[in-house]
Amino acid sequence: MKLMRTEDAVGQVLCHDITQIIKGVTKDAVFRKGHIITEEDIPVLLSVGKDHIYIWENNENMLHENDAAKILYDMCANKHMTPSEIKEGKIELIAECDGLLKVDTERLNAVNALGEVMIACRHGNFPVKKGDKIAGTRIIPLVIEKEKMERAKKLAGEEPIFELIPFKKMKAAIVNTGNEVFYGRIKDTFTPVIIEKLKEYGAEVVGHVVSDDNHEHITAAIQKFLDEGVDMVLCTGGMSVDPDDRTPLAIKNTGAEIVTYGAPVLPGAMFLLSYYGEKKRPVIGLPGCVMYAKRTIFDLVLPRIVAGEILKKADIDTLGEGGLCLNCPVCTFPNCGFGK
Repeated sequence: MKLMRTEDAVGQVLCHDITQIIKGVTKDAVFRKGHIITEEDIPVLLSVGKDHIYIWENNENMLHENDAAKILYDMCANKHMTPSEIKEGKIELIAECDGLLKVDTERLNAVNALGEVMIACRHGNFPVKKGDKIAGTRIIPLVIEKEKMERAKKLAGEEPIFELIPFKKMKAAIVNTGNEVFYGRIKDTFTPVIIEKLKEYGAEVVGHVVSDDNHEHITAAIQKFLDEGVDMVLCTGGMSVDPDDRTPLAIKNTGAEIVTYGAPVLPGAMFLLSYYGEKKRPVIGLPGCVMYAKRTIFDLVLPRIVAGEILKKADIDTLGEGGLCLNCPVCTFPNCGFGK
């Protein structure tokens, strides 16, 4: 590109967007890249502070910011994502469906560490809705060496940096435990909470039973739902370490493989995750906090489960940093630090 006096630039081709900012009114391009400057444009350019302006000179070794942004987009984009319009050298990735966002953090960091290129995104392992922004990409200068973009592509690898996994239409069953509920001494306020949380991700409750504290009865109730073919069983109550809390034992006795009993998250430390059989159907023990706390371990794990991800103990172990919910007066989850 070449710098020249704006008043001498009539007939020249702009090599970048020219942005006008009027506080409270607009922040947008008054001229786009590729615009041929006319006499009438000169006062407008001067009014936005452009006494001198860059015009385009072809250089076979360089790429313009818009062309580089397209390359960055191609490194990132996967199925269920669509690009925004290129604006001021930036392209955004937009979700085409509700789903779970996965980010290859190592490759993302490698590209950003290259310098002069940037990819900014949401946190991975969190849900996004159709139409949400996933990420934005651009280069820092107006032009960049083609060789540097080739290095960026090599660091990014063959697979896209992002993945958006649509949520599955799962059928769930709920097993409430506790003599106090079974004998009608208190009202069941746990089940409505679980139903609402499942609805957020399109999961349907197709079975519900209340059991007393006998672990054999709890095991039988879980097994009945598994035999009926549900995709997931959620057990509520009896998850602490008190002698009469038998739900963890009942889950174990189904033959389900226990991934973890306990999580470095508050609220939700007494969370249990297990998988049953070859199909790895989740059988989950939910601590009492899920009933009364706005957001808990369940909110961090549920979208990953409904997306079909098979979680390992290491996935739970790494939740400690960011695993403390601050119980804000107005909850803004997932747009907060919980789980991040």
